Amino acid sequence: MDYFCEQVQQKDVGRRMQVGQELLEYLGDPARSPDLEQDQQRLDKVIDELTAWVNSSNFKVSLLGLDVLGAFVDRLSGRFKPYIGTVLMPLIDRMGDAKDQVREQAQNLILKLMCEAAPPMYIWERLAVGFKHKNYRSREGVCLCLVATLNIYGAQPLILSKLVPHLCIAFGDSNSQVRDAAILAIVEVYRHVGEKVRIDLAKRGIPPGR
Repeated sequence: MDYFCEQVQQKDVGRRMQVGQELLEYLGDPARSPDLEQDQQRLDKVIDELTAWVNSSNFKVSLLGLDVLGAFVDRLSGRFKPYIGTVLMPLIDRMGDAKDQVREQAQNLILKLMCEAAPPMYIWERLAVGFKHKNYRSREGVCLCLVATLNIYGAQPLILSKLVPHLCIAFGDSNSQVRDAAILAIVEVYRHVGEKVRIDLAKRGIPPGR
């Protein structure tokens, strides 16, 4: 881990690609990585640096950063929870990436966090800021992520009354893709909870025709 702590700070793209692969192999073999959690500060530093990789303008570095963080989630499981606050904003940013692959991978990592690191609503309480993101693709991505969450977990683990108001605002978004994604999400909510959501929308002043 001392070696990785030093190497993840490299800025050279080729070196990052090499170190990322080494890290994936290291994390994939528990017998090789018994010192993973020995030094908390060192682990914090590695995850901070990988979060910077996710933010990289080079999409290959960004994808590799997402892969390696996913491997950390697999290894640490619930012990990854303290890092959720660190990684979530860059993931929201990456859901707005120009490349489909990066957007998809970022959403997959968010869903993996819900599955392995913390309950879905814990993630959504921190993810909801994405509904107001300056990048329309990120706003769209958060709506689509809600659809995916409902498909996997249903409505039970979510407090939908905290999320529906954000969708109502997104109905009036300046971007048509965001509006469409918000409608998709509310249809998914309706599929899970039925008439309650129609009543809720009426209370929020959404026209009945809409």
